[in-house]
Amino acid sequence: MSDLFDDPAPSDRPGQNAPEFTVSEISGEVKRTLEGTFGRIRVKGEVGRVFKARSGHLYYDIKDDRSVLACTTWKGQIASLSVVPEEGLEVVVTGRLTAFGGQSKYNMNVDEVAVAGQGALMALLEKRKKQLEAEGLFAPERKKPLPYLPQIIGVVTSPSGAVIRDILHRLRDRFPRKVLVWPVAVQGANCAPEVARAIEGFNQLSPGGALPRPDLIIVARGGGSIEDLWGFNEETVARAVANSQIPLISAVGHETDTTLIDFVSDRRAPTPTAAAELAVPVRLELLGWTENQGARLVRSAGQAVQQRRQRLNDLARALPKPDTLLETPRQRLDRVSERLPDALIRGVERRRLRLSEAAAALRPSTLRQLVGARQDRLRNLSSRLTLRPIQQDLARQHDRIDRLAQRLEAVQTQRLDRHRQRLEATGRQLEILSYKATLERGYAVVRSDDGVITRAAEAATQPRLRIEFADAAIDVTPAEAGGGDGVTPPAKAPGAPKSEGSKAVKRPSGKAPPDDQGSLF
Repeated sequence: MSDLFDDPAPSDRPGQNAPEFTVSEISGEVKRTLEGTFGRIRVKGEVGRVFKARSGHLYYDIKDDRSVLACTTWKGQIASLSVVPEEGLEVVVTGRLTAFGGQSKYNMNVDEVAVAGQGALMALLEKRKKQLEAEGLFAPERKKPLPYLPQIIGVVTSPSGAVIRDILHRLRDRFPRKVLVWPVAVQGANCAPEVARAIEGFNQLSPGGALPRPDLIIVARGGGSIEDLWGFNEETVARAVANSQIPLISAVGHETDTTLIDFVSDRRAPTPTAAAELAVPVRLELLGWTENQGARLVRSAGQAVQQRRQRLNDLARALPKPDTLLETPRQRLDRVSERLPDALIRGVERRRLRLSEAAAALRPSTLRQLVGARQDRLRNLSSRLTLRPIQQDLARQHDRIDRLAQRLEAVQTQRLDRHRQRLEATGRQLEILSYKATLERGYAVVRSDDGVITRAAEAATQPRLRIEFADAAIDVTPAEAGGGDGVTPPAKAPGAPKSEGSKAVKRPSGKAPPDDQGSLF
């Protein structure tokens, strides 16, 4: 009995009395050991492969020169990340180690990602800058001109900082305007999404609505380290600025601070106060300039009038006096007035002489001679005018009509012959294809009130049948057709042979009706 409980001999495999685990039990034990031993840890490494699933979960690798650690950030944890992992970025991830028994793997559930040092941040910034520049987001032709005097200015900044007070104070000193403030977080994980939503929200406002759309947007923040300003280096913010239809001024940080939004914006201001100065002109300077321009306009108008008056006086002195201008026309008028009576008298005399000469030629004898000559000419013309040419023309027209009638009759005769021949040929084909020829060979057609009968079962259900032969048709009942009595003879066609009752129905012995004549028997 002791052999049943003791270990086998040393030559056999040891540990035969060790407890047995199921696969799920050992997987759960490994998971509990990992989570209990390490707890919450921080791991530094370079981001490798990054994959975002359709479900929204983020899968990526953290690696060094020898090993790779699989990491997972669930969909609900991505929004809280201050930095989204990108391939090649050196980061410090924080989370918990866990195991996935379904594939016998362990990984790290990451809920916080931080860039490992300022050098890595600058490298990532340079990479994003080159990518956006290659897409043309920094091109000068994309820059929109700033309005000279905007009616409404939208400011995207923190409502509790000194930046908004500096901007409002500077606007009030230079040229008071209406200001719409969109409060956002200016650093941390919520900075980039809130700034992007603020820019998109200003662009979605309707011009002239209850909350009017601004004519200019200022994105402002005070100075800070590169980590503090990193939200303005995010790609989502840069693309929101590039897609903005409203001109935008970037005023992030101090003059030495440079962020990605500065390259995409329409204008960059070194400070938030300088952004307010770029947004509006100085009202007092405009008033002074207007007054100066008004004074210059008055002086210019007075000088122009004075110059033209002097020029007019100079030209007036060069002109002759009115009496001098009229002396020559007056003298010419006097000479013409003196010559006018004599000229009228001479003209009347010349016209009286011409009238006398013309009247001398208009005598009755002259008119009678002219009328006689015209009458003689008319008689000569009437004698030449006879009906012979007209008759000849009519004869020619009659001959032409006769020839046309003959040609028309010939053509009509030919057409009638062709149609008659075609009709005769068609009739012959119809006779060839007609079932009448089949009836001449001894077949018959059986009909009822419903149509042609092709089956004996159909014939038995009909009260009366009509059988058509080659020469005539007879009416029978189904019983009479089978028994041979009660046949009603039809009216005889002229020249048809006499029928002898039911003997008129003939079927060739040993022959079936043709397939295409199912109604014949």
